[in-house]
Amino acid sequence: MTTPNELRLLPWSGPGDKPCYLSTDDPDGYMSRLADSLEATQLGQVGALLEEASEALGTQDASLDEMRCLVTELAGSLRDVYRVATSRGRLRTTSDPDESAY
Repeated sequence: MTTPNELRLLPWSGPGDKPCYLSTDDPDGYMSRLADSLEATQLGQVGALLEEASEALGTQDASLDEMRCLVTELAGSLRDVYRVATSRGRLRTTSDPDESAY
């Protein structure tokens, strides 16, 4: 998954919300598979949150506290998805140099 000298941005952060990176040339290694699995989970969770948000916006019954909670969850999921997109974008440009020209 990563090329030599290329680090993979992992879908979790370290202490102080610092990014975590993986250096490996084995896309089937334990840490690569763990990262892939967590990315899939994060992307699935954001889909469920989007559905919940759509329902909440379509009703007048949602309280301010419920909406704050939903916005907090959406912000966290958006941060996760942004990290996944950033990571995959880096991997794509390093694995297919012709694509970076567009």
